[in-house]
Amino acid sequence: MSRAQKTVKKYEKKFSTGFSKKSGSFFRAIGLFFVKFFKIFDNKLTIMIVPHSQGKVINIQTNVFALILSGLLTVGILSSFIYFNKHSIATDTEITNLMNQNRETLASLDQLRDENANLFQAAKRFQSSLSQSLSLLGINQVENKFDTSLNNSDLSSLFSTKEIATGSARELADIQELTSYLEGAVEPIEQIGRMIKTQQSLFTEIPSICPIKSPTLHISMAFGPNHHPYSNQWYIHKGIDFSTWRSGDPVMATASGQVVTVGYDNSFGNFVIIKHNHGIYTRYAHLSTYRVQKGQLVEQGNVIGYVGNTGISTGPHLHYEVHIGSDVVDPAKYINIKLAK
Repeated sequence: MSRAQKTVKKYEKKFSTGFSKKSGSFFRAIGLFFVKFFKIFDNKLTIMIVPHSQGKVINIQTNVFALILSGLLTVGILSSFIYFNKHSIATDTEITNLMNQNRETLASLDQLRDENANLFQAAKRFQSSLSQSLSLLGINQVENKFDTSLNNSDLSSLFSTKEIATGSARELADIQELTSYLEGAVEPIEQIGRMIKTQQSLFTEIPSICPIKSPTLHISMAFGPNHHPYSNQWYIHKGIDFSTWRSGDPVMATASGQVVTVGYDNSFGNFVIIKHNHGIYTRYAHLSTYRVQKGQLVEQGNVIGYVGNTGISTGPHLHYEVHIGSDVVDPAKYINIKLAK
């Protein structure tokens, strides 16, 4: 063995011996520390409870470890109690809020059910009106899913459906039935629209609109038997008198046609007569002035003059007549007049 190898072996042996000694000292020190530490916890303690009366003194023997453990357990129990108490208070508050929200939701649900009932009443009226209109027009009616019985005011009488659970499920089923009915009503209504569109020219050829548009418009004298404003005797009034309590409101042609007469008459004052298709004539009398000429073509809704007080008149108004051939007819039959008389 060479000298270098012997030297290495020597240092290895020396290092190993030193490390072993130091390791042993270290572990012995750790062992002594734990022994002393546990001896501290194992120290005996005596707790004496001395009553103020002449009672017996109570001795409680324990050690440091048991005393610390008891203290930790006590602190843990108190901390848990405080935590769960706070959590319980928060939970009670949340439950109270949920109960308030539940009451508000129930109130909203009651309101929704009331609105649902109103909706069904409106739908019932709509169904009745639509059925009548479709019958008049000869269009296939929507399958009637409403119960036509009027003897029972309960919502269940409005639809021919099977009885299901009450509550929101019932309202949902009713709304579904209503939705189905409205979807079925779309096609007939579209047919009405197409029919009106194809007949649009016919509606413009007959006197189907009111000759005056005004929020103050009213009927001062209706068609038929009336007292004459001057003689107070019964006579046949051959038209309708429209009034707005003032002069100057525009007067419109109630149908498309051609102006055949423009002039002045002692009775009618300034007046205009328009000839329409199908042998129909309309007269507009007591005008303050007119803005059309004889032979002029006018469209339905064109302004032909203005309300006045010319001729035999007790105040500003329009005397409006409808003639079919030689017959004078009630203009209200051609326009939907719902005005105060």
